[in-house]
Amino acid sequence: MRIALDAMGGDLGPEMAIQGALAAVGGNPDLRVILVGPSDRLDAQLAELGNGQDDVLQRISVQHASEVITMHDSPVEAVRKKKEATIVVGFDLVKRKEADAVVSAGNSGATMAAAIRKLGRLPGIARPGIASFFPTVKKPVMLMDIGANVDCRPQHLYQFAVMASSCVRLLQQNPTPRIGLLSNGEEVTKGNGLVKEAHALLGRSHLNFIGNVEGRDVYRGDVDVVVCDGFVGNISLKISEGLAEAAMMMLKREILKKWRYKLGYLLIRGAFSGFKKQVDYAEYGGAPLLGINGTGIICHGASNAIALRNAIEVASDMVRNQVNEAIIANLDGFEKGQNPEI
Repeated sequence: MRIALDAMGGDLGPEMAIQGALAAVGGNPDLRVILVGPSDRLDAQLAELGNGQDDVLQRISVQHASEVITMHDSPVEAVRKKKEATIVVGFDLVKRKEADAVVSAGNSGATMAAAIRKLGRLPGIARPGIASFFPTVKKPVMLMDIGANVDCRPQHLYQFAVMASSCVRLLQQNPTPRIGLLSNGEEVTKGNGLVKEAHALLGRSHLNFIGNVEGRDVYRGDVDVVVCDGFVGNISLKISEGLAEAAMMMLKREILKKWRYKLGYLLIRGAFSGFKKQVDYAEYGGAPLLGINGTGIICHGASNAIALRNAIEVASDMVRNQVNEAIIANLDGFEKGQNPEI
């Protein structure tokens, strides 16, 4: 299994990418990682950080790429002009079958644009999307789309449901994922025109569609997949991340107010550590790009070594479990090969 890692994409620099690669390869003897970036810089840092880990270093290589797409670049234009950018070179490796997947913590729009430009879409898929796991009181739930498509049609939401349910079925060994459509009420009559039409389409499908779900229901963990357009999904995800961070800060502030609270914290700090781990995006390994004719993972810009290691493992799991093949197989006949403009 060969995973190309964009070593220059994250906010924390190539050192974090190298540490994530070392951790991933060290924990999986069947894994190879290709670091994509300026070879002179990466070779030197890899030798320094991997000193004494000869068996691991043998399974990490460097692919030279001289350019980087920044967060300020226009994604499509940058992918077109910067042919030697790390994320472009990474997907070139997949296209040439020299890598099986790409992981990047860089510009998410550019990552999606490079994936589509180099690999194309899966047969029958009109709009690839970005999926993300996030915590609930029972188990992680997959939300899709979280930002790739802000203007959608009902058929797009249907395809998001097919792609996300196929991914959950294989990665979580869940044979019949429960799918909910994010709306402002559970009733069939609730929602805007897009939601109402998508509800009817999902209701006629072979999917395990349970109907509309409200925002407050998502965290109960009674559904496995939540479907929405990228505008709503991105806002939902960012609010969730912000709430988790704010909750930790508010708890810490309250604990520091009185000495007896501090004493109590010493007794339950293990519970706080467990909670922090559950809501930490680093534990979920990034967001899969679903619908591209290959495998790609988008990570948070501030991803640390743990997040990148987990993202590499998720990419490996997606390839091993043949998620793309399952998506194609699960598309309904009336979607396959018909009307690419939907």
